[in-house]
Amino acid sequence: MVHSTLQNNIFSQLFVGLNIVSLPSVDSTNSWLKHALSNSAPLPEGTVIMAEEQYAGRGQQGNRWTSEPGRNLTISILLMPAFLPVDKQFSLNQTVSLALYDTLSRYFDKRATIKWPNDCMVGDEKIGGILIENIIQGNRMKYSVIGIGLNVNQIEYPEPVKNVTSFKKILQRDYDLKRLLSEICAAIEVRYLQLKAGKADLLDMEYQSCLYKKGIDARFRTGDEIKRGKILGTDPLGLLEVDFNGDTCRFGLKEIEYLSD
Repeated sequence: MVHSTLQNNIFSQLFVGLNIVSLPSVDSTNSWLKHALSNSAPLPEGTVIMAEEQYAGRGQQGNRWTSEPGRNLTISILLMPAFLPVDKQFSLNQTVSLALYDTLSRYFDKRATIKWPNDCMVGDEKIGGILIENIIQGNRMKYSVIGIGLNVNQIEYPEPVKNVTSFKKILQRDYDLKRLLSEICAAIEVRYLQLKAGKADLLDMEYQSCLYKKGIDARFRTGDEIKRGKILGTDPLGLLEVDFNGDTCRFGLKEIEYLSD
């Protein structure tokens, strides 16, 4: 059964989260939303797909996202950034990442950071992840499906999952999922409207300042090599820039791995 409701009380922002489609169980909220769009479903921008249980959640590059039913946020949000050229799509990643950072920093202050390319961190532990899938038309983005998984009230995580945390693990209490969802939707709307207003440079500057381990000497694996370096930031295409003893290198997805000391 699918429940679609208009939220007028909790969700006071203009459009993100105004329409919510609630699913008791689904393989992936991103897949469900993309399937609906491919069948020309009339969904307004800002529609949120929210699942009680997501049994085949996905992260970047096909990684699995593990979540106990009813204890975490597993959502997808529909945006229509036709104003954004394809070669600027990393700006949307920055926009959504900053919105999650805005939300998390209210609870965890400076312990909250953004780990390139798609993780939300508290300290050295992951609390959430983002998966953005864009549908391109010509040289513009027709649809963007924003998948977000956030660990809220789950405490135990199956092996081999490591370095993972949640709101409850850190703050020792349960949190209202709908309240957190409303905060995330409001934050996304604010940042998205900044992007739409042409403030990509401002978003980039803030994004760079929130990066996990930026400017800190750390260990990385690149290919078969392990070496120390410092994250400088990201380039306009979203590649990670790392300084290795004066030599600046750029990396795409799966080309570099963070290692603990």
